[in-house]
Amino acid sequence: MSVLLLTHRACLRHDPGDYHPECPDRLRAVLAGLEAEEFSDLIRAEAPEATVAQLERAHPRNYIDAILAIRPAEGENVAMDADTVMSAGSAEAALRAAGAAVAAVDAVMRGEVRRAFCATRPPGHHAEPARPMGFCFFANAVIAARHAQAEHGAARVAILDFDVHHGNGSQACVEADPSILFASSHQWPLYPGTGDRRERGVGNIFNAPLRAGADGAEFREAWQALLPAIEGFGPDLLVISAGFDAHARDPLAQLRLREADFAWVTEALCGVAGRRCGGRLVSLLEGGYDLDALAASAAAHVRVLMQA
Repeated sequence: MSVLLLTHRACLRHDPGDYHPECPDRLRAVLAGLEAEEFSDLIRAEAPEATVAQLERAHPRNYIDAILAIRPAEGENVAMDADTVMSAGSAEAALRAAGAAVAAVDAVMRGEVRRAFCATRPPGHHAEPARPMGFCFFANAVIAARHAQAEHGAARVAILDFDVHHGNGSQACVEADPSILFASSHQWPLYPGTGDRRERGVGNIFNAPLRAGADGAEFREAWQALLPAIEGFGPDLLVISAGFDAHARDPLAQLRLREADFAWVTEALCGVAGRRCGGRLVSLLEGGYDLDALAASAAAHVRVLMQA
């Protein structure tokens, strides 16, 4: 199974500062894990920068201009909020992360590959239309979905998020748009405080909150309940927000997943893609803050993308 891996060294230059959990070593760990011999068949490419026009599919122009205008000097940081920080390399890193999502969609929708994984940072699923938050600046998954619609004729796209934190930004961008489905499992209550089951948008939002301490069995049960809605939606493309911070070793939350659980949900979603949209699937790295657990979980995810 041909799988495209998109990344860029510029994503390592986004440096929120010492002791920040969303650190460059996260990406180094993922990429090191994907250097094993079993991943030698990955098609590797550099992520381009997203254009302003592509970003405008999720964000207003004045917000984009404001974010890209923040260019701290080397060694300096600008805090957007208590968690979200820009360094000298952050603007380019954010453009590369969004650009990877766009390039992945292009490759998948053109039939060059069936699946793609974007190993980039900063993540994107907390970025609201006009507000950076939760380590995120641009809503990469939404940008990917809307690019598929605008440039490749996709009528319906499903965004599927198994990060331990609710993807409030993705939800806020699409909750009034019936052509995009958003489904999420996440610990609740937890940052950012959204993701209640009653949040339904226009019938296109499906949240599956999990209690602190929930294990893989509860996680799998949640996704088994979500899968029929995803299948019934009839998507032309799946976009996965692949966060691995629901792992039992992650320091930022209290779910108890293991690598096998991420492999299971990946296989389940690949099955939906195979039945509903010709296998077309794009996956974007979101959270994951224990480096060893992140590397092992991302490897388990990509292994299934290559094999399922």
